[in-house]
Amino acid sequence: MSFQDVLKKATEVLKQGGIIVYPTDTVWGIGCDAKNKEAVARIYTLKKRADAKSMLCLVSNVAMLERHISEVPDAAYDIIDLSENPTTIIFDNPIGVAPNLIAPDNSLGIRVAKDKFCSYLSQNIKGPLVSTSANLAGQPTPKNFQEISQEILKGVDYIVPLEPEFHTNKPSTIIKLTSSGLVKVIRP
Repeated sequence: MSFQDVLKKATEVLKQGGIIVYPTDTVWGIGCDAKNKEAVARIYTLKKRADAKSMLCLVSNVAMLERHISEVPDAAYDIIDLSENPTTIIFDNPIGVAPNLIAPDNSLGIRVAKDKFCSYLSQNIKGPLVSTSANLAGQPTPKNFQEISQEILKGVDYIVPLEPEFHTNKPSTIIKLTSSGLVKVIRP
């Protein structure tokens, strides 16, 4: 299958409320349309993960980020521009996403995707793409496709048959950035 065919198939699955396993700019992820509450709930169930433990989202560009965060702090733009490694920022007051994605403190982690496939997929579904590591809760994050458990692979609607573009084999850096300007590194 060509890149375009895979992108088209993944887009169709997500638009129909499905969940996928796909390569990201960090590790293999499980994803869905971040606006679809039922699909988000399916990922929590598949991962056997508590709903209170929020998942992050990927967006295709800064404009999409601005549509889903009520007020993007100025520091976020510098972090996005200057980060050499994939960096997820936890923002206050997310909007336009499934309520079960939002953490109890009314925050959500979002990363502007540097990976071409993830960026195009987010554009195609016209919104954020859920991205959580392709493992069961409490299990190690798979470093490659072969390490993803059969339980995860059998629980999704589509497995993206592409090699990662910029795979780092480790989760992203996570920075919490509050509306008041507080910056806190959660995961270096």
